[in-house]
Amino acid sequence: MRQLFALPADGGEMTQLTDYAEPVSGFHLPDGRILLEIDEAGNERTQLHVLGEGALVSDPRFNHWTPHVSKDGRRLAYTTNRRNGRDFDVVVRELGSGGEKAFEIGGYVGVDSISPDGRWVVAVRGNELAGDYDVLLIDADGGSFECITPHEGSAEYGFSVWDGDGFFAATNDGRDTTAIARYTLGGGWETVRESAWDLSCYGANGRLVVVANEDGFSRSDELPFPGDGVADHFVFSPDGSQVAFGFSTTTEPQQVWVHDFTTGESRQLTDLGRVEGGVEPTLHRFESFDGESIPVFLFTPPGDGPFPVVVMIHGGPEAQWLPWYSSGFGAFTQHLVSRGYAVAAPNVRGSSGYGKRFQALDDVEKRLDSVADLASLHAWLAARPEIDGERQVVYGRSYGGYMVLAALAFQPELWAAGLECVGISSLRTFLENTSEYRRGVREREYGSLSDPDLLDRLSPWSRLDEIRAPLFIEHGRNDPRVPVSESEAIHRALVDRGVRCELVIYEDEGHTIDKLPNRIDCFERMVAFLGGVL
Repeated sequence: MRQLFALPADGGEMTQLTDYAEPVSGFHLPDGRILLEIDEAGNERTQLHVLGEGALVSDPRFNHWTPHVSKDGRRLAYTTNRRNGRDFDVVVRELGSGGEKAFEIGGYVGVDSISPDGRWVVAVRGNELAGDYDVLLIDADGGSFECITPHEGSAEYGFSVWDGDGFFAATNDGRDTTAIARYTLGGGWETVRESAWDLSCYGANGRLVVVANEDGFSRSDELPFPGDGVADHFVFSPDGSQVAFGFSTTTEPQQVWVHDFTTGESRQLTDLGRVEGGVEPTLHRFESFDGESIPVFLFTPPGDGPFPVVVMIHGGPEAQWLPWYSSGFGAFTQHLVSRGYAVAAPNVRGSSGYGKRFQALDDVEKRLDSVADLASLHAWLAARPEIDGERQVVYGRSYGGYMVLAALAFQPELWAAGLECVGISSLRTFLENTSEYRRGVREREYGSLSDPDLLDRLSPWSRLDEIRAPLFIEHGRNDPRVPVSESEAIHRALVDRGVRCELVIYEDEGHTIDKLPNRIDCFERMVAFLGGVL
């Protein structure tokens, strides 16, 4: 499982720093110490520790998220729901004295950045509309905060990078895709970079790197990437002269690279190998029921086929299937291809990365339009000679799990089987039982508990009698997002109806499968299940 390692910037052997029973993430503090973020068995109630020193901020009843430390090492800013278990506030902590000052903001809020001198904290808060956020500027010295993003309609903000008397950030306020704008303290916003694709920005000490998301592939004018893939986790040296980042393709796990802006040279620091016999996808677009163009990555095994195909749907729904070798989708994709399956990974309507309009096409009452995209994809795949149209399987995690169940319930004649992980069977019971702090942010996407009829109409549970395809279900007992009861209920109901349905619950996992033995076990179970039903 994920642990922290030290890796010399000029090359050399990695040194393992942590060996916890749970996955760990973290970063260096300016004084050289290491801040750790740890939860328990996937419950997402993250606690903050300092390596070798113990707890820094810890109350296992609550979440402590999005920690950021000022460049001078004076202050730590993070969000927590410990005031009432529901609303998140921003806390600014003096790392020297341990004193804290809480700013009661409420709602679903995260720290986006902190100014180098520690005075200003940029926080982003979700609003009632789907895809709508505000930026709050917190004066840690003055003890006040203000909203600096008055706007109409929906707008997103994030990736703020401080620069002198202000900061850069990505936003789609007044436009379809995210551009880079600069906010000046005491002034306002000015757009400085635009694109037909979504942009994000990273930087330090006057250095700014802008990255475009071009159909999922990372592109940048300031920073060369080593191929067609996805770059993330940008970490700059204090003087901004170097940047370390992760880079992955569909056949290569994330490697660590360092780029030196002074010399223009890039170095690969890790060698985690490539997938032996790995297959690269081809990018296509198919026309959905209403003429909307939907992108899909298609992997096919060697040979002529026709191959059974697994349609792989990402979670979110405000997310995007990316062309990289992630520990979940990427690894399972190559495993399936090695076993003779084709894999189709669409970004159905509602996905991020294709503009505000596209992302809003599945909001609330339009939810089933994204499910209809799957029927159009099924027809597109069936028309291809290398695909066996009678053996199409649908697979997804989280919201992708909802899509699996919806496909089987609303399109029962199309799908040969389903693989569903931590999915939603009833939008109403999901909203009733999810963590209190998540309910509001999910209602703006799925619909409100004040309209139970709509939630029931959009839920696979309302069409249980239509589901007849064999179904595999996985869930983590400690999932704080989608309660395990969603999987237990539909498994029990389908078995009672005589539908072949297998359920596996991992007692030490949450919304994701973080522990490697569990992940391997789940992959092997799913492939064995497909072998049995196909």
